[in-house]
Amino acid sequence: MNPAYAIPAVAVVVLATVLIGGFGLRLSRTTSDFYVASRSVGPGLNAAAISGEYLSAASFLGVAGLLLVHGPDMLWYPVGYTAGYLVLLVFVAAPLRRSGAYTLPDFAESRLESRQVRLLVSMFVVGAGWLYLVPQLQGAGLTLSLLTGAPRWLGGAVVAVVVILAVAAGGMRSITFVQAFQYWLKLTALLVPAFFLLLVWHRDGGAAPSFPDIPAALLGGAGADQPLATSRAAHPLYATYGLIFATVLGTMGLPHVVVRFYTSPHGRAARRTTLMVLTLVGFFYLLPPVYGWLGRLYAPALSQAHDADATVLLLPGLMVGGVGGDLLGALVAGGAFAAFLSTASGLTMAVAGVLSQDVLPSRGVRHFRFATVLAMAVPFGGTILVSGVPVADAVGMAFAVSASAFCPLLVLGIWWRRLTPPGAVAGLLLGGGASLLAVGLTVAGVVRSGWLHTLLAWPAVWSVPVGFLTMVLVSLATPGSVPPHTSATMTRLHLPEALTVRRQPPPGEPAPGVPPARRSRVTGGGR
Repeated sequence: MNPAYAIPAVAVVVLATVLIGGFGLRLSRTTSDFYVASRSVGPGLNAAAISGEYLSAASFLGVAGLLLVHGPDMLWYPVGYTAGYLVLLVFVAAPLRRSGAYTLPDFAESRLESRQVRLLVSMFVVGAGWLYLVPQLQGAGLTLSLLTGAPRWLGGAVVAVVVILAVAAGGMRSITFVQAFQYWLKLTALLVPAFFLLLVWHRDGGAAPSFPDIPAALLGGAGADQPLATSRAAHPLYATYGLIFATVLGTMGLPHVVVRFYTSPHGRAARRTTLMVLTLVGFFYLLPPVYGWLGRLYAPALSQAHDADATVLLLPGLMVGGVGGDLLGALVAGGAFAAFLSTASGLTMAVAGVLSQDVLPSRGVRHFRFATVLAMAVPFGGTILVSGVPVADAVGMAFAVSASAFCPLLVLGIWWRRLTPPGAVAGLLLGGGASLLAVGLTVAGVVRSGWLHTLLAWPAVWSVPVGFLTMVLVSLATPGSVPPHTSATMTRLHLPEALTVRRQPPPGEPAPGVPPARRSRVTGGGR
């Protein structure tokens, strides 16, 4: 990859992100603008923004790398990532919008009327968000290192600074425009080079040569520092089911995805948004497998590399070569940075929102901006400490935690009126806590082989049922703890807004089903 072309492409993407974010800042005038874009984002713009933040480093780089190393079995990644939105559409999208909440902890407190549940959900939102941010910064470090030879931490630092500026400046209104732009940029950055790469393959008649001129810095021992590779090969069926459970059920609980549905004007718009997201995401996921397949043909040596995630970045230069290859490589590099920036922006927005509401002593936009720095600083430190997990695997771990903690809470909270605060707490601790512990042990390399490693590396198969079963059993055992306003809350979740009649409460009295603490939290604070 020629730095003379790629570095300006990355600079243009970064500059465009800052400029578009500045445009959003001019439109962000109220607290509601800042947190949920005044709940006025239409389905088209919202779908592009959701797709932009959802298609992360794992989608842009990681899927092709795993296909290169492990073959067609890894096609479950794009299938699961896309199917997760179908589950979200059926069970969660419209009721979550009707809840009137700003964040996932807001929903938990509104539904269960428990400050304890809110704080626990906040901890899991922050943990899952940080876990998901680490591979975004790692992918940025890999890309900038390939372009310039700079140390890995520098790419993550660039993304961290740009995201902090964009999020802290204009909040949700600002990053909505940024992420919508970045979806179309990422799609173009994969689609155009894929067209020319397929022309090269057709020219070669399928008899693809292997290129030996892969940078030596990328090549290590076979499977070097890839802790999930061994157990995937040893127990492929279980690993596949673990991947399916995590990606299909984890999507509905991802903090940066969930917060987007609070920006829709009503439940019907939330459903239309989800349908459009299915189309946009599904089309995008047709492209990474093409790069993985061509990588197996033209650059099989990368399958022995520690950084097989670089397949998408290297293929244009290897297959096309010359100025054409340099230009296509620059386009891919710019798209990769758009992936890191868009997903990191959404995650930072979600984590900072929770930190500013439930961790910092004061609330409001000013303290949200301080929370933005904290939300990015911790995962940036994590990228320096943890570097051995492939990007898509690291994201899969975040999905497993999300599926184990938030899927039972959302599904039962929306569809089962007998859920109680003790049941929710027990399910979050046993299901979500167990998966978070399993992920931590996997990353730390405490167990490196055998069934135990496999169970820890793909915990969703057992941790999701544990979460559901625990919530149900404990709730049935504590029937007296059902929140007093459950009927009013369930009515608000399931009836269209036009049919929901709300009594205006007297001053000082909370709306039905909404605790006083939450009321002051989402409305307090100004610019």
